[in-house]
Amino acid sequence: MEEEKRQEYSVWALPDEETKPRFRELMEALRSEFSGPRFDPHVTVAVASNLTGEEAKKMFEEACDSFKAYTATVDRVSTGTFFFQCVFLLLQTTPEVMKAGEHFKKHFNCSTTTSYMPHSSLIYAELTEEEKKQALEKAYALDNSLDGLSFRLTQLVLYKTDTEDKTLESWEKVAECNLSP
Repeated sequence: MEEEKRQEYSVWALPDEETKPRFRELMEALRSEFSGPRFDPHVTVAVASNLTGEEAKKMFEEACDSFKAYTATVDRVSTGTFFFQCVFLLLQTTPEVMKAGEHFKKHFNCSTTTSYMPHSSLIYAELTEEEKKQALEKAYALDNSLDGLSFRLTQLVLYKTDTEDKTLESWEKVAECNLSP
């Protein structure tokens, strides 16, 4: 029997039904101007590599068990230095948000050397500093009440995420879990 390929998986927390369309609209507007692949609004909670699908699913289910929906608050729109963190909503590092990151890192045996930076990406792209600045300004022009916006994270999903694939075409949702309120 062929051994299952080990790969990278990501746990995403999804914003509530009220907030999702608002973020999606913002993401679409930025993508239409700066291009980049389409993806769902989410907050990455953990990324684990070198897992089989079975292992990842089992860890995900165990981590979701009794985990409750939580609130996140946008600190500000920010820019990063690489493709998957090009322009994003930086979230406040509240105890609730940080606890989610720690909880899933522990369940997925992730390295704890990198500190958790809670964020929700608005666009995945290779942009120049100037373009990033323009994208950031456009985000605020489109939605000027992002800073301080609080929203609930009500669902978790497990994705198979091959970070070499910048088209995201190979990315696949493997499992999902609705969080109890």
